Amino acid sequence: MGGAGLPAVAIVGRPNVGKSTLFNRLLARRHAIVSELPGVTRDRLEAVCQWAGREFRLVDTGGLVAGDTEPLAIQVRRQAERAIAESQALLFVVDGAAGLTAQDEAIADVLRRSHRPVLVAANKVDAPGLTSSAYEFHALGLGEPFPVSAVHGLGIGDLLDALVATLPPAGTEAAADDPVRVAFLGRPNVGKSSLVNAVLGEDRVIVDPRPGTTRDAVDTLLRYDGRPMLLVDTAGLRRRSRVSDGVEYYSTRRTHDALARADVAVLVIDAGEGITDQDQRIARLIYEAGAAMVVALNKSDLLETVTAAEIRKVAEHKLRFWGALELSLTVATRGEGVGRLMSAVLHVAEVRRTRIPTGPLNRLVGEALRGREPPADASGRRLHVYYATQPSTGPPAIVLFVNDPGLLTTEYRRYLERRLRETFDLTGTPLRLVARGRRPPASTRTMS
Repeated sequence: MGGAGLPAVAIVGRPNVGKSTLFNRLLARRHAIVSELPGVTRDRLEAVCQWAGREFRLVDTGGLVAGDTEPLAIQVRRQAERAIAESQALLFVVDGAAGLTAQDEAIADVLRRSHRPVLVAANKVDAPGLTSSAYEFHALGLGEPFPVSAVHGLGIGDLLDALVATLPPAGTEAAADDPVRVAFLGRPNVGKSSLVNAVLGEDRVIVDPRPGTTRDAVDTLLRYDGRPMLLVDTAGLRRRSRVSDGVEYYSTRRTHDALARADVAVLVIDAGEGITDQDQRIARLIYEAGAAMVVALNKSDLLETVTAAEIRKVAEHKLRFWGALELSLTVATRGEGVGRLMSAVLHVAEVRRTRIPTGPLNRLVGEALRGREPPADASGRRLHVYYATQPSTGPPAIVLFVNDPGLLTTEYRRYLERRLRETFDLTGTPLRLVARGRRPPASTRTMS
């Protein structure tokens, strides 16, 4: 996934005019959470949009409410203002069914002062005969409004044509390599958003002491130590039985979607609470998804009597199915440990792409078989391994060609995986060990 050098288009407007629905419609996929409740979108959401051979970054923002002094509303407004400042064009969404409001006029004043191209999308014009309802938005002084229906797709093509026409000429975008995709996961209120902000060096995602502030998976592109990266802040994962409402259900789905596309997951753990059962469950989800993992023990300033070595020992025991772990102690609110954390992220991202040469791999498997003979089944048959190979990376997958895959027991599979991890640097990455049945050629001897 690219996008770091593409022009940006920010979607702005007051709450509940359909910004997230339009965001999803322009992307032609469901990316942002949509709800009838106002204020569901709080952070900036970002995704690459394609139209007429052009690519640009589409940024969804929370609703702009002038004069609201509630701390969370202020943070939402600041995020929208930053999105405006960082964009090359703006898409101002208004409610065509409700008509022009004083809030719309106040937002239009802000957008005029940005000195950026602005397109007005009069949303919720859900039938061709209702297009005249968009005309009153001429009064905003921002040009011809575009009547659209984000729900039904009416007028979307014309809007995208006009939007692409406002962008800088094609070919002026900076070339960008595929970024390392890093998802920050954990239980609610362990400091994921604060940690993302500490990496970015700015308040890019909203932080609030109340759990559940982050509702969507928030993508942020950056360069770190010369490497393009995509950081994804996610909603906190609670046990399924405790997911209480529709918004939280979709937040959880977005978190799982973010994990599915991640190269690395940073499992953020509250140092004051230690590694809980839910943390172990999340670590298992990361392993099964095939992402590499770094454990960030956040709020580590709360630790008084426990040493880093003791913490590592506990973590490696509770998360032992991961083998060797990268563990970083952080204090997100003070930016402590962030450099070490990101070095660990880049290390496990490389490890996840490890390719073990066939010769050393087969020598190791042969030594492991001789060091511990596979168990026999009830009929006395034992596993015979003819050879091993690694067909893929990301994460590494090892295929063993054997006489009968059913003879590879879970216990012996774990033994082989342990020997592989002891010999090769597989820190922080899942390892797929697959047995395939195959008759050996007459001249081939087994490794065992």
